[in-house]
Amino acid sequence: MHILLIHQFFLKDHDGGGMRWNEMSRFWVEAGHHVTVITGTGHYMDPNCAIKSGWAYRRIVNKDGVKVIECPIFRSGKSSFIQKLLSFISFTFTSIWAGLFLAKEKYDSVLVSSPPLFVGLAGIVLSKCKRIPFLFEVRDLWPESAIETGVLKNRYLIKLAFWLERLIYLHSRCINVLTPAFREILISCKNVRPEKIIYIPNAADFSLAEEVTYHFDQAHFRKAHDLAHRFILVYVGAHGIANHLIQLIEAAVLLQGTSAYFVFIGNGEEKPMLLKDAQRRKLNNVRFLDKMSKREVLAYILAADMGISVLQKREIFKTIYSNKTFDYFSCKKPVLMMIDGCSRTLIEEARAGIFVEPENPEDLATKIRSCISDHHVLSEMGMNGYVYAQQNFDREVLARRYLVYLEKI
Repeated sequence: MHILLIHQFFLKDHDGGGMRWNEMSRFWVEAGHHVTVITGTGHYMDPNCAIKSGWAYRRIVNKDGVKVIECPIFRSGKSSFIQKLLSFISFTFTSIWAGLFLAKEKYDSVLVSSPPLFVGLAGIVLSKCKRIPFLFEVRDLWPESAIETGVLKNRYLIKLAFWLERLIYLHSRCINVLTPAFREILISCKNVRPEKIIYIPNAADFSLAEEVTYHFDQAHFRKAHDLAHRFILVYVGAHGIANHLIQLIEAAVLLQGTSAYFVFIGNGEEKPMLLKDAQRRKLNNVRFLDKMSKREVLAYILAADMGISVLQKREIFKTIYSNKTFDYFSCKKPVLMMIDGCSRTLIEEARAGIFVEPENPEDLATKIRSCISDHHVLSEMGMNGYVYAQQNFDREVLARRYLVYLEKI
């Protein structure tokens, strides 16, 4: 098969961030299939990278043998709602152009991964023009997420977003959801037929984690990075409004004088505020690092005692699985889960971590104090998560399952 994937935030080689589709496409190419990706020049953690890339299309083949067409998008370097909206809309148009005039090979299907929701329009147009099936993936429930976090407020835009969502679901041959909760919502609230929905969740890439682990010396790494004799709590991911990382800073204040040490890895519009706040409070138990390659991220996770998954305290976030949780699983690290609902259930079923009430720094500080003194339990929880993920969330196994659905379609 030759699969045409449209994903605005497909990562460049050695870039940091969510690698779901980089890993999926790698497994598909290794299985003998072909993948062409239409993506944007911007990175969801870095508002300035699109500006640096200029206004031009670029065609490359990445290190995994995936053909990539990079499309220019509008970016001003700011992170306001209007700027983000313009970047999403501009990618919709530039991805359609790329699909019509640059993606000239014969494809068997067009697969669109969202958010942003607008990119579904590109999937509809290209599936009609190329006469191939259109598959839509729901990685996050939009527009609900944007509404609940206060990003989307204009009632006319909200109506437009819900209309667009219905149009996309109507024209898609198949819809993949990343959590069981998404499936229930699509059936009960969106009137999507159950037989139209498949479930291929986020997962752990054990191959890379095991490769990094094989050569990793925790004591040497900790000493080299001034992390020795600390209880390391690592957060990996975006520093945005939805992540609400200020609650971790507030917990760090409460944990001064203990061995607890927070390491933040990633970028986002809230990062300057977080840095300024940590400096104002004169915290010596936090460290901020920029986004880095997956291999480097895994090294920091392996050096840590626990990983943190965190979001705002919103009803909509009870429906999601956090990407970073699976990276912690793959490195045998227990998880401090600050997301209720599906993510909490995941941790409790796997017996792989501790639930902390979101936006409750006191609860987080109390549970971290308890963890510091019980390394045996932490080791057991880390192994539980690793085994549970191997049995249920192995990226390679799920990539093969995805191919089965694509072949049927």
